[in-house]
Amino acid sequence: MNEENKTILLVEDNPDDVALTLRAFKRSHLMNPLVVARDGVEALDFLFARGDHAARLGAPLPTLIILDLKLPKLDGLGVLKAMRADERTALLPTVILTSSKEEQDVVSGYALGANSYVRKPVDFVEFVEAVKVLGLYWLALNLPPPRQTP
Repeated sequence: MNEENKTILLVEDNPDDVALTLRAFKRSHLMNPLVVARDGVEALDFLFARGDHAARLGAPLPTLIILDLKLPKLDGLGVLKAMRADERTALLPTVILTSSKEEQDVVSGYALGANSYVRKPVDFVEFVEAVKVLGLYWLALNLPPPRQTP
């Protein structure tokens, strides 16, 4: 699969964290297309080609989802629950990247089918390294499930 086909969906409402993630990917030379959804409803609309994203119907789903938990409209756990309930998105690799240190969030994330749970490092250098490692593992080393379309 070509690298340009390995789209990442970043579900993040904090503009500073979006900018940091984009900078971290650029500094790590991860040039995959990155789509940003700023709330849980927009993330599901993108995945299922609904609403403003209806034109995506028939387009491949992202290879990786990076999901924050604290989101407007629908939180990350709600997004994950909806994804895992639909056969088209049930197997999509999903990494929770959040500042939450709550043990219940970790337990709930894994119980709902998250593939990984990563706390956002506060330090930029550590954040860049974390994003680099995530990108390299999930986009270069991991063998994803067959691509689905909404």
